[in-house]
Amino acid sequence: MAGHSGTRGRHMRHFGHLSPATREHLFHREPVEFTAESPARVLAAALGATLYSPATRPRLAADILKQAASGVVSMVLCLEDSIDDCEVALGEENLLRHFAELAGQPAEHPLLFVRVREPAQILDLATRLGPAVSRLSGFVLPKFTEERGIAFLEALTAAESATGQRLFAMPVLESPELLHRETRTETLAKIARTVDKYRHRVLALRLGVTDFCSAYGLRRTPDMTAYDVQIVASVIGDVVNVLGRSDGTGYTVTGPVWEYFRLQQRMFKPQLRRSPFMQLRAEDLRNSLIEDDIDGLLREIELDRANGLTGKTCIHPSHVLPVHALSVVSHEEYSDARDILRPERGGGGVMRSAYTNKMNEVKPHRAWAERTLLRAEVFGVAREEVGFVELLTAGRGPAG
Repeated sequence: MAGHSGTRGRHMRHFGHLSPATREHLFHREPVEFTAESPARVLAAALGATLYSPATRPRLAADILKQAASGVVSMVLCLEDSIDDCEVALGEENLLRHFAELAGQPAEHPLLFVRVREPAQILDLATRLGPAVSRLSGFVLPKFTEERGIAFLEALTAAESATGQRLFAMPVLESPELLHRETRTETLAKIARTVDKYRHRVLALRLGVTDFCSAYGLRRTPDMTAYDVQIVASVIGDVVNVLGRSDGTGYTVTGPVWEYFRLQQRMFKPQLRRSPFMQLRAEDLRNSLIEDDIDGLLREIELDRANGLTGKTCIHPSHVLPVHALSVVSHEEYSDARDILRPERGGGGVMRSAYTNKMNEVKPHRAWAERTLLRAEVFGVAREEVGFVELLTAGRGPAG
């Protein structure tokens, strides 16, 4: 493509904010570098903890660079629900000013997406950004349905053509039609039909769980995950069923937002076992995670992956490291995935894992293994003796 894309080769790497010595200590295979121009499958897997920020923040460019320095690799700058209706014009002007500031300096920054309200904003903002559009990776499309989605994606196509930039879409699935049982199947079929027409522009699908809860006047507590709210869990399952298949037709579906980041009064016991922390003399870290309600987040991240989701929407910087630490592939997972995908195993079969604690079935586990190796590429493989506690501890330490 023509345009400004040649200026977008910013190098990013998960855990790149840590010193080389620390990374060498933690990783059997370190995360690879990637850029805004990397293949879509790599970027979708590498989104990790996507940090949302209101577009109206007065020091937006400085905030973006600060988050990049602490390990954030994707951000959404929001012109929708996070700001008041009367602040939209102010937010747009603020975005233009701070994108120009970013474009004027060589410092690396995350993949940046703008969450708009209406399709017309996409072409308008992309053209008004001028050369600074080189710092933009795409747009987040709220309340995505077939009717709204076509207009959004056509606007994205027009913006890409006008600017010469590769621009991705991240639709947010959060409409009441998707939640309500009587309209869900038809709504999902229409969404699938819409995104399939623009497949090469859709980087990932995001779940708007807060809107799902709102439709029924619900709000989960910090002791509960999205999967404990049965109405929400049923939608997640159906979205993955239709849109997250591993047969080549599916998309990356990201995990729901975790809303809590300060101390709440607890009704249930903390969910973090003491033993992994005591072994590494990290009891203070465990207490800190519990006080910040991060133990519930850790459990939800694990349930996200078990239910076919990749990455997570985040509204507070303290959530980023837990998402990334639990995205690192364990040495055991890596060993299993490599064994399953060995060329000589192409005919199928069953074998005992190298860790001798499970059976690996080649054909049923192949899609899992392929997904695991892609995650290993962007998040790295931990050393055999390194667990999530050590990754959390190192990630909280000073960068080198």
